[in-house]
Amino acid sequence: MVREVSAMPEKGSAILRLSRISKNFGAVSALTDIDLEVHAGEVVALVGDNGAGKSTLVKVLAGVHQPSSGTIEFCGQQVSLDSPSRALELGIATVFQDLALCENLDVVANLFLGHELSPWSLDEVAMEVRAWTLLKELAARIPSVRQPIASLSGGQRQTVAIARSLLLNPKIIMLDEPTAALGVAQTAEVLNLIERVRERGLGVIIISHNMEDVRAVADRIVVLRLGRNNGIFSPDASNQELVASITGATENSVSRRLDRKAGQHNDLSGGAA
Repeated sequence: MVREVSAMPEKGSAILRLSRISKNFGAVSALTDIDLEVHAGEVVALVGDNGAGKSTLVKVLAGVHQPSSGTIEFCGQQVSLDSPSRALELGIATVFQDLALCENLDVVANLFLGHELSPWSLDEVAMEVRAWTLLKELAARIPSVRQPIASLSGGQRQTVAIARSLLLNPKIIMLDEPTAALGVAQTAEVLNLIERVRERGLGVIIISHNMEDVRAVADRIVVLRLGRNNGIFSPDASNQELVASITGATENSVSRRLDRKAGQHNDLSGGAA
């Protein structure tokens, strides 16, 4: 059954707070003393190079991995995310990069997969009405809820995956590379959807390598490097600052390009004088 709607936290209040979260796999330290806060009605972008710990942190929050140390607070109470079902029960939904959709089933069947209404005698009408209502609230561009997933575009599939997570009335949604391999129009569609999810008062964590997508929707950008916090930035931060924090190097192609442009500008200014 779809969980009953629970009261959403007040906009701006902290939904999730991680304090000194570490995760070890034998002698390998994947996360070390991670701090993170997510507020209601806020999009937090989690960025970092490959191996920075993003996927491990998402799996900790999704209940797949349990932290080796540290504390997790959810809506002001310390909690233990000891299983994916516990994370969902609290209100943490995850849309992984592979989306986990069944291509041979239609939109309604995918939205309610595992959470069917009256599972012993399916209430197809109620599920279809609920599906249309939710997709309309999200202004989703889905031509028909009876269309098979195989016939939908990448952006439409991402929309269905996000809408499915909303059926469980979460307080936080985590999106793993939601715009990967999408075209320009489909990317814009997904970014608009993320903004509408934020407007519903949910906290959103987006993991992405695309800095332009991150800037378009994020309220804060949290950088991980080698399993540790390495800076919190506003969307107005320069590419040079972000690349330096992600790579740990102040000297890189972005900084050299900016230096060249500055030098050319100075040369032109000197010539004009």
